[in-house]
Amino acid sequence: MTESGRTGRPGIDVPDSRGRTGLDRQGRDLIGNPRVRIVDVEVLACDWAVLRRTTFDYRHNDGHWSRERRETYDRGDGATILLYDPERRTVLLTRQFRLPAYVNGHPDGMLLETAAGLLDGDDPQEAIRREAEEETGRTVHEVEHVLDAYMSPGSVTERLSFFAAPYDGLAPGAATAGVADEGEDITVVELPFTEALALVRSGAIADAKTIMLLQWAALDGPFGQR
Repeated sequence: MTESGRTGRPGIDVPDSRGRTGLDRQGRDLIGNPRVRIVDVEVLACDWAVLRRTTFDYRHNDGHWSRERRETYDRGDGATILLYDPERRTVLLTRQFRLPAYVNGHPDGMLLETAAGLLDGDDPQEAIRREAEEETGRTVHEVEHVLDAYMSPGSVTERLSFFAAPYDGLAPGAATAGVADEGEDITVVELPFTEALALVRSGAIADAKTIMLLQWAALDGPFGQR
């Protein structure tokens, strides 16, 4: 109960399942864009991620103001990495089930992807080393930062940091990986780089972050002309 005698609202007045409060404060103090005035922030759901509805006034190019509402899905920021063997010209990807893709038309929901995960409060480089080992069984030391990108800026707040690093393709590696306690069931897939590009062209690789890193590798990365 709050001081007024009302039941506290999880994530706002009292901790939610992840111990968070004040989730309705996100964005209220933004002043970077004089054409945007935040009016209200409502928390619609706060389980693993946070779904908010923000009301704001927006000044258009012709000078008039309009009141807008947008829903944002906040799952935290993340990182992804392309592991490559420059001598053998191969890349190391993962295959795992993705429910959102499955319910939106993917035949079986099993996507080929670069290793990735949420930062969980860590520095992006530290986080991606952790995720690479968890998802591929490979230890990564030096990583190269490639770019940062908002993957779905119309509704998702996540900013993804992209990395690349070589791996030793001759060293023994696991065929499956993932954190069992988190429900991960990941198959590690090694492919010739040219085959991975062909899978992008055919649509068999349909994950955006993976496509972006493979194209970087072809243009400016280890298999390009830099």
